[in-house]
Amino acid sequence: MSDERIDITVDSEVRDTHFLYDQRTDRSRKTLDYDYKRCSGCGICIEVCPKKAIEPGPLIEIATGLDAPPVIIDHTRCSFCGMCAAFCPVGAIRMTVDDKDILELSQFPHLDSGVIFNDKCLPCMLCKKACPEEAIDVEFTFQKKEAIAPFKTEATGEIEVNVEKCTLCGLCMELCPAFVLVEKKAAADDLVPFSDLLVDRGRCDYCGICVPFCPEDAIKVRGDFDDEDIKKIAPEITGNIRVDNNRCTRCGWCEAVCPYDAAFVTKPFDGEIELIDAKLKGCDPVGCHGCFNVCPSKAWIIPQDRKIDVVRDFCTYCGACERACHIRAIGVKRTGVRHTDIADTPWAQDWKRAITCLTTEKRGRPELSRTLSMEKAERKNGSPNSRPDVNHEFRKLVDERIGRISSLLGNKQVRRTWEKKDPEVAAQEIKKRLLNLKT
Repeated sequence: MSDERIDITVDSEVRDTHFLYDQRTDRSRKTLDYDYKRCSGCGICIEVCPKKAIEPGPLIEIATGLDAPPVIIDHTRCSFCGMCAAFCPVGAIRMTVDDKDILELSQFPHLDSGVIFNDKCLPCMLCKKACPEEAIDVEFTFQKKEAIAPFKTEATGEIEVNVEKCTLCGLCMELCPAFVLVEKKAAADDLVPFSDLLVDRGRCDYCGICVPFCPEDAIKVRGDFDDEDIKKIAPEITGNIRVDNNRCTRCGWCEAVCPYDAAFVTKPFDGEIELIDAKLKGCDPVGCHGCFNVCPSKAWIIPQDRKIDVVRDFCTYCGACERACHIRAIGVKRTGVRHTDIADTPWAQDWKRAITCLTTEKRGRPELSRTLSMEKAERKNGSPNSRPDVNHEFRKLVDERIGRISSLLGNKQVRRTWEKKDPEVAAQEIKKRLLNLKT
């Protein structure tokens, strides 16, 4: 066995909404970053932690407005294993080893989920505007109308949009300022982020470029232009789409709203969610709104025929709503976990136990049968304490001596003599005074 000693230091600090915990050794530096505003309070980190270093916060109160961390991390008990960061479905906990994210390191298994856009993607504006986490960004690279056909002030003509064909993709608005999309807040039961497409005829010169540009052939224009010439100068739809994996919750909104089947979402968990009708009598979805507030997928709705419901296609089975419901009317069960391969390491078995507990809710802790322990010495029961016998004659003499000394110490001259003179000389003078008092 090596006698090498490893010095470990653990520090913590708070920066805005982030709790930062730093572990340094001679070999590495590990940093745990917990963004409590990003946290939904699902409790997965609590379940997987092998050291029981994470405890739940007041999630029911947080879900209805309290500003507090949904979980509490005790960094003095943390082993910086990275399991909480590896299995956090919303990326509220991140961990780096020597400044490298553990999600990029093969020795750390983690949830295997994501969003892929295939070659059917135009791209357009629908998924960007619909995404509840604003995790999608689109950059268009085609030329705009002003660069291709500058505006003509005296143009005349007519323009018409076929609302039955139009998907409200937003591309015409990106091409030409004459098109205006009326935005609305997307919801789980109505994902399209626009309610209507309008044409500002004061800004339209009926150039006709939008006709061949529209992917749905939903625009008709009558004006002073040649169809063949317009087709030659009309730009192709080009651009780049990017997904911020730190914000994406794999809810599936982008896949559902896309009219071109261009998005494919892989969720981290399979499972089931149910509403317990017997307990829904106490549910006040408008006043409480707790499940709405904590759901990272924004999957909750208030339908016309029910008090409350959840769009199951968007549920990621994290369990945050179940923990936030004060009447216990929600049940969430995970039946499967998608994760990367578990590397062949000395701690592989503990990673397997952590992954298993995500569906069984029973966390196997490290095997401790071979650990060393010291036997506690047997406690001997002695006789109970008893008060000693008091000799009243001696007690009287002691009280008298104490009384004499107390009176001397209260004398200013005695104290002055004691402080200013040699202690031995002062003691002799005090002794003389005691004798005088005695006589």
